[in-house]
Amino acid sequence: MNVRVRHDAIVRILRRNGTSTIDALAEEVGASRRTVLRDISALRDAGYVIHSDVGRGGGLQLDPQSVQTSARLTVPEIFALLISVAAMRAAGNLPFSKLADAGLAKIEKALPSDKVKDLRNFLDCLHVGPLSPLQDLSDMGRMTPDLLPAFERAFLGAHFIRFDYRDAKGRKTQREVEPQAMLILPPLWYLVGWDPTRSDFRHFRMDRISQPKAMADTHFRRRHVPFEEDVCPYSELQS
Repeated sequence: MNVRVRHDAIVRILRRNGTSTIDALAEEVGASRRTVLRDISALRDAGYVIHSDVGRGGGLQLDPQSVQTSARLTVPEIFALLISVAAMRAAGNLPFSKLADAGLAKIEKALPSDKVKDLRNFLDCLHVGPLSPLQDLSDMGRMTPDLLPAFERAFLGAHFIRFDYRDAKGRKTQREVEPQAMLILPPLWYLVGWDPTRSDFRHFRMDRISQPKAMADTHFRRRHVPFEEDVCPYSELQS
């Protein structure tokens, strides 16, 4: 039984039995007393409130209102939270921004150092700006849930990303581009890719992308995306 499975089993046992001893827990999860003591310490560090009663008839009790507060999230899941908060803040409808920032900081603190590096690389490619008042939103659709994980694999691995694309006129093509950045102009989201066939950056509305796939056998170099010159010209988005 691995550590995570054992921790989950201990929490279930304590919730089910109300009170249990270290020896009883060790027997149920098939581990030594010392291992279970370490597990209880780790669960407390993760946010569970576990009381210890000493003496005859005593044992361990899990607070019924106790929940885990440390994160078991993947980098794409945390990135999704971060960019959602950033988009809401840019749209001016995030009334509890300080609480959101504090919560996200705690999540980042719980991540391994390599995941924090990946997360910061993600954030470096993200830009949020205002939407043009001329933008037509009448055909806005839903983004495929496969897009963010595919973008994460392609961006961090420096792989091309392939996808089917439907343009503003409904024409369908298959594209292969370098995923250089992500642009959020609430409520629209864009993949900013370097198109080698045109030797230029192109903006792809993410609600018009389908069947995204990171091309593991390809590689590209990071390019500077000139957001500071013009975040997202309206004319380019209509091409």
